[in-house]
Amino acid sequence: MWTTLALAAFLAAAPGQAESNGQTQTLKLTNIRATYGMLGAERKDTKILPGDIYCLSFDIDGLKTNEEGKANCSLTLQVTNKNGKVVYTNGPVDQEVYLSLGGSTTQSSLILTTDPNQAAGEYTARVVVVDKMAKVKKEFTRKVEILDKEFGIVRLRTTRDPDGRLAAPQVGVVGEFLSIQFSVVHFDRDATRRQQPDLAAEMRILDEKNLPTSPKSNTGGVNDDVPLSSVGVDMRFTLALNRPGKFTIELQVTDKVSKKKVKKLLPLTVLDQKTSSDSN
Repeated sequence: MWTTLALAAFLAAAPGQAESNGQTQTLKLTNIRATYGMLGAERKDTKILPGDIYCLSFDIDGLKTNEEGKANCSLTLQVTNKNGKVVYTNGPVDQEVYLSLGGSTTQSSLILTTDPNQAAGEYTARVVVVDKMAKVKKEFTRKVEILDKEFGIVRLRTTRDPDGRLAAPQVGVVGEFLSIQFSVVHFDRDATRRQQPDLAAEMRILDEKNLPTSPKSNTGGVNDDVPLSSVGVDMRFTLALNRPGKFTIELQVTDKVSKKKVKKLLPLTVLDQKTSSDSN
């Protein structure tokens, strides 16, 4: 089944006009992309494993606002299979948008999460957004393919907290910490060890020359206390941003039972904090 992890999206397709502060504006969507979680780096692929999330991020421009800089929208999500049959619907969900810095543009995201037993196949996500003040309706569709079940890393994202509640971009400043959150699904179990999995995880940080920043990787694993009903386990690493630069986060997980390995890469940019005295 499809479920909605977050509803925070405004999407557009056909042209429409909105009046804001006496000005005629065109409601439009730009910078449409899939990302690794809300605020995350761009995700190029549209093929996902059962149990993974698929995050759509985009900018919406031309929202009509009131004198307090607030806009009102409603969002409806519909998912159809390759035969056009509706398999999931949610909404309309009303949302109030705050444009605190002025203007008529906001960045938004919508996250779909699939069930670990999601049937393989091609699906189309259709989102309908209504600017309730301007009475303009927009639509956006994105095709995704659910793959057959196989061992893999899913739900990869970065957060500011270890609990994974506060989304963070893969861009930070020196002195910050990032939590690298992910899950591992469809692993094998060891019949000689009470049907427990044996998973070994490794995180390396590579610099701009693709060289490891440390001689030893961060490691972790799961090999006990995993219920038989669980087809996935959550994992995380903590990363200290101690110097500026462009880096790559490399995650690798090994299923020691099946001997399978999977790897994921995430870009990371760390910015310096400069004071006016640094230039003197």
